[in-house]
Amino acid sequence: MITFSYGTNHFKKKEIAEENCYLLTNGLGGYSTLSIINSITRNDSGVFIAATTAPNIRYNLISKLEECLFIQGKKYELTSQQFVQHTKNQNGEQYLVNFRQDYLPKWHYIVDGVELIKSVVMVHGENTLGISYEVVNPLEKKVCLEVVPTLQFAPKGDIMMENQPFQISDTMISSNGMDVYVGANDWNKTIFESLQYERDIYYSRDAKDGRESVGHFARGVKYTYTFSEKTNVYLAFSMEKGKVMSADTISQFFEDEIKRQKEIIRNSGMKNEIGKVLVRASDQFICKRESTNSLSIIAGYPFFADWGRDTMFALEGCCIATKRGEEAKNIFRTFIKYLKNGIMPNLFPEGESEPMYNTVDASLLFIQGIYEYYKNTKDIEFIKEAYASMESIIEYYKNGTDFDIKMDTDYLIKAGSGYNQLTWMDVRFENELPTPRHGKPVEVNAFWYSSLKIMEVLGKLLEKDVTEYTILAEKVKESFERLFWNEEEQCLKDVVSGEDYDTQVRCNQIWAVSIEFSPISKEKAIKVVNKVFDKLYTPYGLRSLSLEDKQFVPEYSGSHYKRDMSYHQGTVWTFPLGSYFRAYLKVNEYSEKAKEVVKRQLALFEDALREGCVGQIAEIYDGLIPNESRGCFAQAWSVSEILKIYKDLESE
Repeated sequence: MITFSYGTNHFKKKEIAEENCYLLTNGLGGYSTLSIINSITRNDSGVFIAATTAPNIRYNLISKLEECLFIQGKKYELTSQQFVQHTKNQNGEQYLVNFRQDYLPKWHYIVDGVELIKSVVMVHGENTLGISYEVVNPLEKKVCLEVVPTLQFAPKGDIMMENQPFQISDTMISSNGMDVYVGANDWNKTIFESLQYERDIYYSRDAKDGRESVGHFARGVKYTYTFSEKTNVYLAFSMEKGKVMSADTISQFFEDEIKRQKEIIRNSGMKNEIGKVLVRASDQFICKRESTNSLSIIAGYPFFADWGRDTMFALEGCCIATKRGEEAKNIFRTFIKYLKNGIMPNLFPEGESEPMYNTVDASLLFIQGIYEYYKNTKDIEFIKEAYASMESIIEYYKNGTDFDIKMDTDYLIKAGSGYNQLTWMDVRFENELPTPRHGKPVEVNAFWYSSLKIMEVLGKLLEKDVTEYTILAEKVKESFERLFWNEEEQCLKDVVSGEDYDTQVRCNQIWAVSIEFSPISKEKAIKVVNKVFDKLYTPYGLRSLSLEDKQFVPEYSGSHYKRDMSYHQGTVWTFPLGSYFRAYLKVNEYSEKAKEVVKRQLALFEDALREGCVGQIAEIYDGLIPNESRGCFAQAWSVSEILKIYKDLESE
């Protein structure tokens, strides 16, 4: 698998170095992420963020590790961090010569003839963090390493309490009702007589996004190790009571996690090296959901929880394309269990709250996903299990259900009213809808037609009478072609509603071509693909609105309000790019020439894996000049959709 490597030219300015970060996850919703120079750039970042209730109740326990080397008694600070008072800045990146990542991140420092190589790991299925330090000291100098964990013990995204108390012993750190056990067997420990509070941590990435940019942490304990012959030492922090954390067991954490990742990649059958990176990336979103005792898919790090729509979009790439069929069935079964009035949950809250069902597309995407699962596994027994739920969805959508979702007299699905935003373009800021799409959205009705055809195909396999689906699908197809075609623009309308926003040129029309069963003719499909390429395509994703539209916003940045107003008004989204490639291949009949075009364009996209979160794909980019990732630095459906294209190219 590809190793991503960054040298000193990436660290010459802190602002440049802090544009990139690493990500580790633990399969519970917990994660570890800092910039590649180990600085905190977001309030949602930390070296040890644990999920106390998987996957969404998360606490930032240890924000970072401050590290110093003492060589022949001289102190060298390896820590990097910006402070509000920039005179306090820590500039340890001056000693960092390389950051690299394949399966795990690794930092390589060279100081005064001594090399320090550091790596971190999260134990899968546990809230446990391991840290490895290796010293290379050919001149046999006296070397001492000092490590101070900076403590928060606060809910992810919150500011820790003012003067928050901590209880610290040789084996445990406690605060805010949580205990973290420490594995530092061979280290000397110094517990501070009084806690040191830093209240002016500067979050440079949050500042760019208009979020709260000042944070706190505390220091209360220091771990030191003096090297002689031994060159490898380990630290570990865990919420698992009784966890054995000797040097040998912590070393095993690293071996086990690398082995686990290699097995996932090998089992996927992926041959392309970038494809293998994406298999690894896709695994970081699959997690346990404690409230349903099942699996789920985190929508994006560091901001999002698991969402129904995102899960249905991402499941095909994260589970089906990677040959994780059992995980796919586990997730499908959870959604089947919580199907209500034909609608799949859009959000599973924690505690005793009921799921939220404010989505029109998740149920139809569920049917697309079931069909994709069958195509890849031929598991007819699971189709028998799921078919009744699929029938229920169709019946409720035909006859009417919550949120004004109902088949109209033209056989198309209409949805939404008031302040209910039901498609993926769902932003609402107080009582303002930046992207109202009430009526008959184009992708929803494309999914509707495809779902009817899937019911027909799978129903025949189950020897059911599918006449109703066959007849209805033909009526939907006729209405779709007639009502959605925009003759003036030679593409599809975004919505059929009679409102001005109907004729906006948006990326949603691409799904009408890329889905399994398209409701438009090949002639029109070619025109749609050409229009999308002409007005919306960029190497890193599709614009959500044409550059030429008067509502186009060139940049996603600033205050919460400003970001929401631009979120779907031209901002580049990566995940529709996969459907664009699929549509392009489809209308060109998967010819060798078409494959070469897609491969060439994918080669341009590969650079995105080096920017933002290393080896991951971001949520969005600016609409005008998409040269810097925005939003979530790792997004499940972005990874899934690009991964599927690599898989398709290998399968054809």
